[in-house]
Amino acid sequence: MTEQHPFPRTSEVTKTGGLLAAILLHNLVYPMSTWGGIAPAAFYVLYASMFVIAAWLLTGDARLRMAATISGLAVFAAGLANSYMPSSGTALAVYVTSIVYHAIALIVLTRYTFTSRQVFTEVVLAATCLYLVLGSAFAAIYGLIFWVDSAAFTSATGGAVGWQQLLYYSYVTLTTLGYGDVLPVGHVAQSVAAFQAIVGTLYTVLLLSRLVGMHSSARA
Repeated sequence: MTEQHPFPRTSEVTKTGGLLAAILLHNLVYPMSTWGGIAPAAFYVLYASMFVIAAWLLTGDARLRMAATISGLAVFAAGLANSYMPSSGTALAVYVTSIVYHAIALIVLTRYTFTSRQVFTEVVLAATCLYLVLGSAFAAIYGLIFWVDSAAFTSATGGAVGWQQLLYYSYVTLTTLGYGDVLPVGHVAQSVAAFQAIVGTLYTVLLLSRLVGMHSSARA
């Protein structure tokens, strides 16, 4: 008989639910990074702390915790520099540190999601976080590609393509919506976009099969 949990692992639900809320908030308030005053600083406090906190709460691996902390501090410093003293170098620093920062978050969330033996609420929440982090991770990769080749992306409306547009494009590609208002032009950008669309589809299939398998094992 399977053990019943009236409030299953409430603290874990709070941790993963809090991370999900932080990620959603980050994606909604990203334009603050381009505003004046203290808005960019406030944004980067959120951005540079959410994966650090997640690493300390969701894994006991000291190396991952330290890596998340160091990369979070690097993202914060690069973000502030790019917001208040923008240059090609500071933009590159934001992209590179963000890629590393997201990579660590992906490792933490992947281990948390796919090493569980039963389907708990926190596993579903962590899986949702992992999917959203994939979107913002690819946005950082697109930013790096765009930094190397300013013609790698174009807008169908003729407007400028910036980091916000690339974040939007990343989620449109991940979910295979394909609105077509932001277009990858360069071969590298096109290949990465195709790879992201495949990753988004495979992730959904693998996650569903994993959750069904975990649920079946728990009931057996």
